Amino acid sequence: MRVEGAVADGFEEVRDEFAAVVAAEPGLGAQLAVRLAGRQVVDLWAGPGVTGGSLFALYSSGKGAAYLVVALLVQDGVLDLDRAVAADWPEFAAGGKSDVTLRDLLAHRAGLIGVDGGFSAAELADDRLLAPRLAAQRPYWRPGSAYGYHAFVVGALVGEVVRRVTGRSVQDVYEERVRAPYGLDLYLGLPEALEARYLPVRPARDGGRGAPAPDSLTGIAFNLNATPPTDLVEFANTRAVRALGPTSSGSVGNARGLAALYAAAVSGIDGRPPLLAPATLAEFTKPHATGTDLVTGEPDHFLLGFEAQGVRYPPLGADAFGHSGAVGAQSFADPGSGVAYGYTRNRFAAGGGGGAEENHRLIAAVLRAAG
Repeated sequence: MRVEGAVADGFEEVRDEFAAVVAAEPGLGAQLAVRLAGRQVVDLWAGPGVTGGSLFALYSSGKGAAYLVVALLVQDGVLDLDRAVAADWPEFAAGGKSDVTLRDLLAHRAGLIGVDGGFSAAELADDRLLAPRLAAQRPYWRPGSAYGYHAFVVGALVGEVVRRVTGRSVQDVYEERVRAPYGLDLYLGLPEALEARYLPVRPARDGGRGAPAPDSLTGIAFNLNATPPTDLVEFANTRAVRALGPTSSGSVGNARGLAALYAAAVSGIDGRPPLLAPATLAEFTKPHATGTDLVTGEPDHFLLGFEAQGVRYPPLGADAFGHSGAVGAQSFADPGSGVAYGYTRNRFAAGGGGGAEENHRLIAAVLRAAG
């Protein structure tokens, strides 16, 4: 399969690794973009009908954009991480949640991974519909006693806090402060005019791994306790999901957009200073979840909101932060090396789960090239 795009001098090995990845999976559409200290050094793509500007379903990758908005509002003094959610959202106190803080939500410690009976497709597509269902739900474990990935709902939870405090949605704040100013091809709500650039996501060639029991914590977190259970391929390929851009699951974009998001956060782009001040970056890259994630089974899964990428990819620094997407997409910033990374694919990876296996070899090659 032919690889298109370019790499900076010294990053030829990254192109070779990317070529090997796509050659091993005929028909795969994929993109890889890397920035080093804000400067683009890798911009590659391959696959039928794929260009560098093609837009893919990125699922949970959009959580990173939502968390960046929250970090900016904390930095501005608008949000308080340790304020009780119910202080601004009184309905949330139901079911023993009166002491849950914004920090608890971001650290996936609230125990509010779903609702009894699951969500409808219309609810999953719209954060505004998820919020009241979640406010009324009793947690699945005592808040603060453990943590587990709030896969489909964390965006709606923190988004409702943002809405109650600012009167605006996370999607609107992201568009105004991040996406539009930097021209990012990463959307929390895809405009109709850009639909022609969207390439539908496809199921894994191996059929994916077996589904967990619907009434397990994993099944509840991924809405398999609903009737019918959520089909992730069908979900992303639904126009309403792309249009509304639920921040937990409905992001659309490309590798360029992902890499630029994290470069803007920590390095700055085109002469602009980084979006995050050092103190804010330090707060959001501290470990907030030790032990095993009750939903994913991963160890030490989260920083504050963002996934702890240094745990998943040991060559990265302990403060590397970002987020994967269910299709196999991966994205992060590694402040120590100055690397901002975005990888996308339009077919679910074998075995399912976020962050396809090939990211290990691609990231290792990127770090070698970055020196």
